[in-house]
Amino acid sequence: MMKSSIFETARTKSGSGTRNMNLALEIALLTLLALIWGGSFTLIKVAIDTIPPATMVAARVTVAAILLLLLAKMRGYALPRDRATWAAFFVQGLLQSVLPFTLISWGEEHIASGLAGVLNATPPMFVLLITLATRYEGQRIGAQKVLGIGLGLAGVLVIMGAQTLGGVGRVAPLAQVAVLGASLCYALAPMWGRRFAHLPAIVTAAGAMSCAALLMLPAALLVDRPWALTPTPEAVGAVAVLAVLCTAIAMIVYFRLVRTLGALATTSGSYLRAGFSVVLGVLILGESFTWSTIAGMVLISSALWP
Repeated sequence: MMKSSIFETARTKSGSGTRNMNLALEIALLTLLALIWGGSFTLIKVAIDTIPPATMVAARVTVAAILLLLLAKMRGYALPRDRATWAAFFVQGLLQSVLPFTLISWGEEHIASGLAGVLNATPPMFVLLITLATRYEGQRIGAQKVLGIGLGLAGVLVIMGAQTLGGVGRVAPLAQVAVLGASLCYALAPMWGRRFAHLPAIVTAAGAMSCAALLMLPAALLVDRPWALTPTPEAVGAVAVLAVLCTAIAMIVYFRLVRTLGALATTSGSYLRAGFSVVLGVLILGESFTWSTIAGMVLISSALWP
């Protein structure tokens, strides 16, 4: 097994005294976040038949914003008042929520959730390319990190299996591009989010999600006419879980990880997220559990753990 991994930078920061961090705890939180977001693909698929993308995303981010604002107030935190911070919150809301949530939801109208999971496991690829091109935060990408990312991607491909991947050419190409666009947003979001390192995670999450709600509510009202929709109880329940667990709670964990682990390590959870989406599909949707799932999870573990 590799002596260094995508968490090498985080360990270096901790060891040099720049941040007192329990790496094991951070990895556990990253795994939890991957589990929560892995389930979002299934929940979106349940809701998308009767709740269109804009309305689904608007409801998701609005409920999450309200909960986060209430939690921040209960904990005694005040939101920033300067324009520069709120302008940055708007960009964060776009990159982390508005664009990727909408693109994935629209994509899952046209392609299978499993294929969406595969395509959305690519943020580390984009982070790697951006880091190589810009020397982001002075980071240097070594051969072992590149190998680890390659192992993770191979694990995702093995999990989904040749049968699923064989259908790539037959699905809507724009839907595939949309989900890849969401992956690019997820790669850029933690890089942008590093500027909020001085703020508590819940304050950043509340600010960014509030901006996302302000952007999505008018769009949903204009595009979908949500008052005329007749969603099923299952769809409403799925959106509620997406809002509370997959957005409000997950964002608090996410912004903590951006501050402690950094962009590349945080986006590496995409591989675990894809793996969990397959496992949840087996448990909840009755999908078949094959040897490729086991082999893929072994590859993903090899990529993530030092």
